[in-house]
Amino acid sequence: MDMIRNREEAAQLLTERLQEYTGEQGVVLAIPRGGVPVAAPIAKKLGMPLEVTVSKKIGHPLNPEFAIGAVSMDSVSYSPRPDVPEAYIRQEVGRIRESLKQKYSLFMGKRQHIPLQDRVVIIVDDGIATGRTLEATVELVRKEHPRKIVVAVPVAPPEAATRFSKMVDDFVCLLTPPFFQAVGQFYVQFSQTSDEEVIQLLEEQDKV
Repeated sequence: MDMIRNREEAAQLLTERLQEYTGEQGVVLAIPRGGVPVAAPIAKKLGMPLEVTVSKKIGHPLNPEFAIGAVSMDSVSYSPRPDVPEAYIRQEVGRIRESLKQKYSLFMGKRQHIPLQDRVVIIVDDGIATGRTLEATVELVRKEHPRKIVVAVPVAPPEAATRFSKMVDDFVCLLTPPFFQAVGQFYVQFSQTSDEEVIQLLEEQDKV
């Protein structure tokens, strides 16, 4: 297989590879937005609750695309650097956290965060490009002391696959193509996922 039809097929194929976790006390954590349509069917089949996780990279002051750390709602993953003032970090953390809170309350509504301690946590996205957001998510999840961290993605560059295999307890990936430019090139259909779709999928999962 060198192409995935759409996110629904990605979910189906990943579910087959995650069967061993059926019935475990766990949580499926989706990275919005594109990770949610992949994660929702997995959570349903494995009998686990579905949640979104919001985190965002802190960009370097001279190059916003270059991640020097990451922020979630309640923690920061960052190593001090001589070329970045602490005041800049504090300012960015405050700014990013404000936008994350808005995004989280939009997606989660009145739902409470499920504590991850001693649970199997399956982090799902629709693919890995640079892996920085996912890396930040893994670090932030680790701080809650889960029993096991699993990353499940349809596609990743080989170097990212190698990196994550060492970083988590179980790394499940369908495709690791050598000539990788963007996640979307390995999907036949790769439409944008809207905020509304994310909210609808989370609400549907509540009814399961």
